[in-house]
Amino acid sequence: MDVKQNGFMTKVLHAGHHPDQETGSRAVPIYQTTSYMFRDSNHAADLFALKEPGYIYTRIMNPTTEVLEKRLAALHNGCGSLAVASGMAAIFYAVTNIAGVGQNIVSGSNLYGGTHTLFSHTLKRFGIEVRFVDSSDPGNFARSTDQNTRLLFTESVGNPRCNIDDLEAMARVAHDHGLPLVVDNTSTPPPLFNPFDWGADILVYSLTKMVGGHGTCIGGAIVEKGGFPWESHGRYPEMTGPDSSYHDLNMWEAMGCDKKGKQECPIFTLKARTGLLRDTGAALSPMNSFLILQGLETLPLRAAVHAENALKVAEHLEKHPLVSWVNYAGLPSHPDHERARRMFPRGCGAVFGFRIKGGLEAARKFVESVRLCSHLANILDARTLVIHPAGTTHQQLSPEEQAAAGVSQDMIRISVGLEDIEDILADLDQALEKTQ
Repeated sequence: MDVKQNGFMTKVLHAGHHPDQETGSRAVPIYQTTSYMFRDSNHAADLFALKEPGYIYTRIMNPTTEVLEKRLAALHNGCGSLAVASGMAAIFYAVTNIAGVGQNIVSGSNLYGGTHTLFSHTLKRFGIEVRFVDSSDPGNFARSTDQNTRLLFTESVGNPRCNIDDLEAMARVAHDHGLPLVVDNTSTPPPLFNPFDWGADILVYSLTKMVGGHGTCIGGAIVEKGGFPWESHGRYPEMTGPDSSYHDLNMWEAMGCDKKGKQECPIFTLKARTGLLRDTGAALSPMNSFLILQGLETLPLRAAVHAENALKVAEHLEKHPLVSWVNYAGLPSHPDHERARRMFPRGCGAVFGFRIKGGLEAARKFVESVRLCSHLANILDARTLVIHPAGTTHQQLSPEEQAAAGVSQDMIRISVGLEDIEDILADLDQALEKTQ
């Protein structure tokens, strides 16, 4: 079966796996093991030298996790994927795979609070500068790049600003400067949106969110499109030159990337696996890989309900007398609505912000008054979730940084779940009444 020719629902059920040869298990087995037997000394040496594919140690690769990686790559029509312990690990690896001391990246400012803190503070300790720009104008990226810029970064839908920017124009800026465009697509995984279709080169995910879908486990992933000209201009020797940690092995040439075509060469994810994951160890556990695979099997069905419910909630809140503002790109009132209709015909996710009349105290009272909705720090599991970003996820940001991210003291972020829409709306209404 050629999975590349199959439809999306078939891929989420079959890509990357054949029934277990020893037992005939139809479900993906959980390979709960740390290590794997070598056939002989030569086999062991060849595995460590990357001359032969196979398994050495679960910190680097695991059969259960490998199915998840292959399935994620197939769903995006990409060439490779690397699953790691969390979405933050995925972002950190995606940056540090090609950026180091004295270099910089350019990022949109409308980011999840944890990503903003990583970029503003933690990466400085590694000598990496992050230049924040207003991503509504792709030209801002061009004006902030220089010879030491390594990548451009943005989110497909800003969290929680819910902005939808011109990814095609960003990709043109990136490629005109010889840079990859990295997109955090956590909020809108396929079938809602595939940034590769709009020019992105590398995707990062928190698999904890809609992909896993059940709020049971944490995981992250990097997905690689393939085809980026890493060899051009000698700009990325990390990808195409000798690797001192592998006795100066040139993986670009060893994999045949210079001959068989870059489109099928997952050099970015290979280098992240054999360098960063091997050396810093943010490995995804086999059990979590298994649980995320269970969620992935129903992703198309859940994504449709998330998007449908989110639009109904946004429309309801926009008309509510106790709500002063709703920021959801699915609404005609949103400044990015026309772009959302073009780029996200299946729905632009289920996470957005709204403001409650009454200021900070009303916002606090709201999150303390919900009954069906859950007040917690997560998004896009099966349940409807609410939080007050200014006091939690974006608390470490300065007032100016909060404003740039679209966070105000009276704003609530909602992640609309899969409950019956009438029950979601009833709970929101009773909690809003209590704010007054």
